[in-house]
Amino acid sequence: MKINGEPTRTIRLHPESPGIVQVIDQRQLPHQLTWMDLTSVDEAAYAIKDMVVRGAPLIGATAGMGMYLAALEAVSAQDFRRFLEQAAQTLGQTRPTAVNLHWALNSQIQVLQQAATPSEAVDRLRQNAEDILDADEEQCRQIGLHGLSLIEEIYARTGQTVNILTHCNAGWLACVDWGTATSPMYQAHDRGIPLHVWVDETRPRNQGAKLTAWELGQHGVPHTVIPDNAGGHLMQHGQVDLVIVGTDRTTRQGDVANKIGTYLKALAAYDNGVPFYVALPSSTLDWALRDGVREIPIEQRSQEEVKYMDGLSPHGVTSVLICPESSPAANYGFDVTPARLVTGLITERGICPASETGLLSLFPEQAAS
Repeated sequence: MKINGEPTRTIRLHPESPGIVQVIDQRQLPHQLTWMDLTSVDEAAYAIKDMVVRGAPLIGATAGMGMYLAALEAVSAQDFRRFLEQAAQTLGQTRPTAVNLHWALNSQIQVLQQAATPSEAVDRLRQNAEDILDADEEQCRQIGLHGLSLIEEIYARTGQTVNILTHCNAGWLACVDWGTATSPMYQAHDRGIPLHVWVDETRPRNQGAKLTAWELGQHGVPHTVIPDNAGGHLMQHGQVDLVIVGTDRTTRQGDVANKIGTYLKALAAYDNGVPFYVALPSSTLDWALRDGVREIPIEQRSQEEVKYMDGLSPHGVTSVLICPESSPAANYGFDVTPARLVTGLITERGICPASETGLLSLFPEQAAS
């Protein structure tokens, strides 16, 4: 995807110093584009936990690079394997909901077991981290190609601008490139299909208003930011042709955990006969879980994120209190949309029903898991 017309990934090795991993500080968007240098496993863990980076695929990619940074630190450690095992634990404790985090760490741990020396561990972990980045980009590109067919079908039927609603940010800022939910949109736009995206603001951190709107604008995709509660109204009045969202964890039976508020959009879509699709790479599938509502851990974040909002003022970015200071606030980071409300899952292998049978039709190797 593009920033100021230049193709850009969200995470990269420093072009002049490969011992430094660079990530976009998403806390500063949309008002300022800032790259943050990560030089240690602790800095990588901070970037994940404090939402410098966010989005399940990018969290996994950052964790993979964090293990590479840990290997650089472990070269001088007395027991480099123990140091790296502790690094994996540190990274694994940063965010509880996104399964990509542990998928990437498990991948790096498997690679570590093949390394006989600290220097070999550095080389192997770096290569595998870069492979994780490349694989995520290709998975998201394939998701876009499969999801593109949904948009093409609507356009062929109506001949009108295709209106798509999305919630939170499942764009390239949440991944390495392309995004999940946004990949079909970018590919349709690049092919000249007229489309327009309704962008939920996504309280309390406003990832839609801040991030999705910014990246769509950078790529030239027509869009409109809306309050979170406006989606149902738009659907009632026929102004939404399709809903596509992302997910941080999906069970083998097709339940999806995504940013808080996704469940309400699915209910509104179901009530109004609007197709509701979830886009995800296979690394987001948790084959060990079946009942998403009962089994997926839901992160509870600081109440300060609910009570305060930040924005650009004449004096710079300012945080303001929006409720009585004494009022407590609850801040559930995610909710679970049951599979029965999901029209289909868009993966890198194709589109399938949101069910165990549907998923196994694309991933038969998981049948015995």
